[in-house]
Amino acid sequence: MTDHEDRTREDTTRRLERNMGTLGTAAMARMDDRLPWFRALSAEDRSWVGLVAQAGIAAFVEWFAHAGEGRPTPSIEFFGTAPRELKRSISLQQTVDIVRIVVEVVETMTDELAAPGGGDQLEQAMLRYTRDVAFAAAQVYAREAEARGAWDARLEALIVDALVRGEVDDGLHSWAAALGWTSAPVVVVAGHAPDEDPRAVIDGLREKGRRIGMDLLAGVQADRLIVIVGGADNVDHAARQVVPRFGAGPIVIGPEVPDLHAAARSARAAIAGLKASSGWPDAPRPVHAEDLLAERALDGDDDARQQLVENVYLPLAGTPLLDTLATYLEQGTSLEATARLLFVHPNTVRYRLKKITELTGYQPTEGRSAFTLQVGLILGRLTESAVTWRALT
Repeated sequence: MTDHEDRTREDTTRRLERNMGTLGTAAMARMDDRLPWFRALSAEDRSWVGLVAQAGIAAFVEWFAHAGEGRPTPSIEFFGTAPRELKRSISLQQTVDIVRIVVEVVETMTDELAAPGGGDQLEQAMLRYTRDVAFAAAQVYAREAEARGAWDARLEALIVDALVRGEVDDGLHSWAAALGWTSAPVVVVAGHAPDEDPRAVIDGLREKGRRIGMDLLAGVQADRLIVIVGGADNVDHAARQVVPRFGAGPIVIGPEVPDLHAAARSARAAIAGLKASSGWPDAPRPVHAEDLLAERALDGDDDARQQLVENVYLPLAGTPLLDTLATYLEQGTSLEATARLLFVHPNTVRYRLKKITELTGYQPTEGRSAFTLQVGLILGRLTESAVTWRALT
């Protein structure tokens, strides 16, 4: 670089230093005039944008003064001026808009800012600087996105783990809100994880959720995949949409619950159903946890046992319906044999069986329902016997 070029650069630098405030003010005014998203920002965020723009201009002036010495562009440092929240409020494209506005302001003031004969020198320097700033902005946003993604993944895993373990507190809603979860009602789906990278599985589920417009949280725990589904008019139908993302084997849909806080109950039922599903090899895929009540009860699930006692035994206790059901099942679901043993007309048995269906929701004449009724009947007797035994002792 010649002495003349050095003197021109020094003169331009002094002019830039005198006009830094003017440049910042002009850039803010132009952003306010040209960028609708900037006008929509809060006063605090607008102030931060102004500080970042001013820091960028100051960094450019400092770099320009020493550019002839081969100093690299300080293209990343001034982004540190902004808080992380601002980086989340402003997209990469909007950051590029800011850079473009600053360039336009400098270009319109080149005659005033550049020393005589230094216009080309200033414009070339500005082009190089803004190019590097654009690349730096992309780098900053990429790092932020990566960090945000890692944090979201950890938060999601904590939520799923808390629901599976039944450790639900007020913090759960705060965690979920941080991930954008606002949905109700909710169901939990449990199955086996596919033989893929867990991160890829969860990313695929998230993409599926976005496509069909539902909220979704997921976690892979050993060989088990747990998916929490919400944000759909029909959550049962929505839950079926994620079935292809599971691995081979049974898939169990827990009961619908009103919100995420109650999802531990749905998770508990779905996982218990998955554990007991081997007792019904021909179960549909997916199958509802409610349809596996008998298998869950036999496998030791206290919730299923209580539900069967409440839904099957107690509505019939103290009525002729209980004896009718017991006799009907003991006689291999033979209507005539039941009528003979009870000394009633077969039509009476038919009527009572219909009432049993109305009261319990299970149809004694259907194989699966009869099996569930049988288990519920036995559990009710055992419960009643245990109560009597405790009273006697």
